[in-house]
Amino acid sequence: MALQKTVDTWKLKKWFTVYAPKEFNEAQIAEMPASDESSIVGRNIRIGLSAITNNPSHAYTELVLKVTDVNGEAAHTKVLRIEQLYSYIRSLVRRYKSVSDGVFDVSTSDGIKEVAKVLIITRGRTAHTKLVGMRKEAKVFLEAYFKEKTLKEAIDSVIDGKLQGELGAKVAHIAPVSKVEIKKFEVKG
Repeated sequence: MALQKTVDTWKLKKWFTVYAPKEFNEAQIAEMPASDESSIVGRNIRIGLSAITNNPSHAYTELVLKVTDVNGEAAHTKVLRIEQLYSYIRSLVRRYKSVSDGVFDVSTSDGIKEVAKVLIITRGRTAHTKLVGMRKEAKVFLEAYFKEKTLKEAIDSVIDGKLQGELGAKVAHIAPVSKVEIKKFEVKG
């Protein structure tokens, strides 16, 4: 009986360079092996936002990118979601504080649908009716805010913290706010 020759499939793989989306100046973020171009399209990549922006204040933010197309050995991505680490969110919520959080379906001016998961933390204990009022005010504000922005502008405002600042100022008349965070921002369309 003749011996069969085995082929190491790992040696047949090619390395592809993964680039960030245009929102992050198409910086090189990773390299990944694949047997062919079609097998790399559709993969998700998790990366810390601070690794792309070189900003230590983004250390608790994680970015999930999806590979959309491959040109030669260059794989291009789009933003799938931006999320805060669970440990960071847990560190914000303390005793004698109240939390109002909500999940809001919004869409930008270019017709792309997103889901924004918001966390509003008050300075002290707050009545339930005020928390409900804050959530309703946040919903109205976010729907109007994203209608005026394109997807790129929306992502930039979430990353820069402009959205969180404006939302905090908008709901502060109901109860004193200590922190507003976007727990998760998912791009649906």
